Amino acid sequence: QVPLVESGGGSVQAGGSLRLSCAASGYTYSSICMGWFRQAPGKEREAVATIYINDDHNGGYTYLTDSVEGRFTISQDAATNTLYLQMNSLTPEDSAMYYCAATGRGVIWYECPRLTYNYWGQGTQVTVSS
Repeated sequence: QVPLVESGGGSVQAGGSLRLSCAASGYTYSSICMGWFRQAPGKEREAVATIYINDDHNGGYTYLTDSVEGRFTISQDAATNTLYLQMNSLTPEDSAMYYCAATGRGVIWYECPRLTYNYWGQGTQVTVSS
């Protein structure tokens, strides 16, 4: 089990910023992929950003979906096993429930965006008003 606890969602006006945090604990995999996913009402869940974390718990290769490139940044703090998503220049189209996820299965650093994630947080709502 890899308990994931998200925080940092909320309501903001367009153009504003939010930072999501995800505290991870208890994983014993030598390397994992972690990511942020979002799902808006009536839409499919999509991968927003992923990061490969090596066996030293240091983050490496990152992926951002095209719609957030240049606006969002994914990072992690190895000392606290915390994953972050810094979101800038938010638009109403970014409104969704955001989920933190992790997987230790079949991890290859460049495959993080395409893997099936088996650990999920409870989600945190992001609402951007125009």
